[in-house]
Amino acid sequence: MGFEFTETMAGTLEMEAELGKRHPFRFEITAFAPSTRQHFIDGKAEVAGVIYAPPIVEGAPVSGVITIRPIGQRIIRYELAFVGDDGRGYEVTGQKAIRWTAPLRTFTSLPAEIRDDSGRLIAKCLTAFDLKNHGWSFLRSFRPVR
Repeated sequence: MGFEFTETMAGTLEMEAELGKRHPFRFEITAFAPSTRQHFIDGKAEVAGVIYAPPIVEGAPVSGVITIRPIGQRIIRYELAFVGDDGRGYEVTGQKAIRWTAPLRTFTSLPAEIRDDSGRLIAKCLTAFDLKNHGWSFLRSFRPVR
């Protein structure tokens, strides 16, 4: 038996080519771990959803992996791949550094980067989970799956 949940992270991105100019950034993902047992071993779950990262992409499917290790490694890491409006591949990588002395901030804030298919840094992002507006829907989205 496994589990799934849905999460929305939103904030801004700043293109390396346009420092100082911020654009809206958001992703909505569903994480799926087919085996709770395996998840406790490696902390990994597959993710799929939609990303909005103008001017790179107005909206596109995104997929990847989330690594959830808040106790042992004190991290939650996102690795999300998508195709931009220019037809090139991009990857968003970011990591929440969990600090138990500041759980609210560290569980809800995600600094991230977007790199192109050659590994070049394209943008830096700062996103947050809106606990007030999405907290209940996030908690209700947790469900066991077979």
